[in-house]
Amino acid sequence: MEIRPARPEDYDAVAAFTRDTWADRGGSDYIPDIYHQWIEPEGAEQATLLVDMGEETPSDDVGAIAQMVMLSEYEAWAQGMRVAPDYREQGLATELTHALFDWAREQGARRVRNMIFSWNVPSLANSRHVGFDPGMEFRWATPDPDPDAEPSLSVTDDADAAWALWTGSEMRTALAGLALDPEESWAVSELTRAKLHDAAAEDRLFVVVDDRVSGFTYRNRTYSREQEDEGEVTWAEYAVAVWDDTDACRALVDAIRRDAASVGADRTRVLVPEGVEWVSDVSVARSDVAEQPTFVMEADLSALSLTTT
Repeated sequence: MEIRPARPEDYDAVAAFTRDTWADRGGSDYIPDIYHQWIEPEGAEQATLLVDMGEETPSDDVGAIAQMVMLSEYEAWAQGMRVAPDYREQGLATELTHALFDWAREQGARRVRNMIFSWNVPSLANSRHVGFDPGMEFRWATPDPDPDAEPSLSVTDDADAAWALWTGSEMRTALAGLALDPEESWAVSELTRAKLHDAAAEDRLFVVVDDRVSGFTYRNRTYSREQEDEGEVTWAEYAVAVWDDTDACRALVDAIRRDAASVGADRTRVLVPEGVEWVSDVSVARSDVAEQPTFVMEADLSALSLTTT
């Protein structure tokens, strides 16, 4: 067994055991579709490692693969852990994760996080086993774009007002200060004041104001994907939504609907913290919500002493 960087030539071996990862849930894995871009992205500081099970490496006998990406000077993101069915329950995920922890530590990372669907019990168990602790949970809200949506409260782009609301918000505490990362898809990182100012400068920040600042969100990115039977679908993604009360939530959702329509989006997804009050607020605002929450796990690299074997 050898842990080594993934290569373009490994595609067939990796695709063979990842293509049907979610077949039992009616879905397909993204790794075979984006493998070459994934292992050699432009400008991203990342390590994509695999476990080569051949007696002499490199070989075509791949047992597992995973990736670590640096999101900031001190935050790393773990993703894409896949273990071939023939090699499960043999400790490969642990060995591979520890190797990625070592790489992240060498880059200066102090925190490593990952994202796991709440129904994925095996991955939750594995994350705890290899050194991740429970982090935070959130849910996707998906209001429909609507060019005629009209927020009932005023909407501004005051980044400092949004930051002030964020720093004192219970929702920030529930989310551990995290929002969707602006560069890495399906990743979260610390929300900073600079990110809010960047959003305001690019007309992507929406701050709800009544007699006080009571909510904000910002568009993180837009992207298009081919959907079976639907063709190309454009999504508008909002990094986080924060509000003080139900009226502010309604105004915020309407601001999202209007903005999403203005950028030609067919659908939206908005990160909101998990909690009966907040999820029910979103439902009162006539937005669909994901059936289940998503979990974020976190490992403190400064407290872990892990080495590969």
